[in-house]
Amino acid sequence: MLTDPLAIPDLLARAGDGRLHWQPFREGIEISRLYDLPDGPAAALLRYAPGATVPPHRHTGYEHLYILAGSQRDERGHYPAGTLVINPPGSTHAVASPEGCLVLAIWERPVAFLTA
Repeated sequence: MLTDPLAIPDLLARAGDGRLHWQPFREGIEISRLYDLPDGPAAALLRYAPGATVPPHRHTGYEHLYILAGSQRDERGHYPAGTLVINPPGSTHAVASPEGCLVLAIWERPVAFLTA
């Protein structure tokens, strides 16, 4: 839980130089959590290896995705670096990144995976 403001200068450089703590998230995807409250808001960087996917899931709150590098896609489109995607509560999708990508994700509430 954050108690003080968090500022990360030169975020893109830090994401690739080992100064952030990365953990396995899903096969081919690593996560660096910025903050995470149980059943509440969370923010993280997600680093997708080429070909990584996220199975279908439902959003229980708003999800904001900012594609920082590379690209990802879902059933609704292709999102290159610089794209902001906002998925509203109740929406569902599956995500793939054929080339790999780096994403800033901000969740209002946790997502519910529809498959294992």
